[in-house]
Amino acid sequence: MSFIPLHGKTRIIAWILQIIDVVILGQSLFFKFTGAPEAIALFQKLGVEPWGRYATGVVELAAIILLLIPRRSAYGSLLAALLMVGAIASHLTRLGIEVAGDGGTLFAMACVVFVSSLGVLWLRRAQIALVNVRGASALD
Repeated sequence: MSFIPLHGKTRIIAWILQIIDVVILGQSLFFKFTGAPEAIALFQKLGVEPWGRYATGVVELAAIILLLIPRRSAYGSLLAALLMVGAIASHLTRLGIEVAGDGGTLFAMACVVFVSSLGVLWLRRAQIALVNVRGASALD
């Protein structure tokens, strides 16, 4: 499939959403890879420290890189959205909305990344291999 670039306001909106995702994921990635006590405690509570923290960090790094490459940004947004499904589910089931007195900030950031990733995915849907230019599934 050939690359279909975005134009005008659509392109600007997509890039704003992508940068929001990159900034939030990058901040999260920094805490994971530097072994911040908060990140370690969170993954200990999930029972997946340290491998879960490192694996999540690697996937976040992949999402960041893909989000910054225009021809691959739809895949980065898909990866980021899937990561946030896991993060949101973890907050709703094991961690709680508020973690270590953060007032729900981590949960809110996961929700922001999830929504903005869905926005990028929608705007750049023509980049996904199973979707043609008109937005219909290539399997139809």
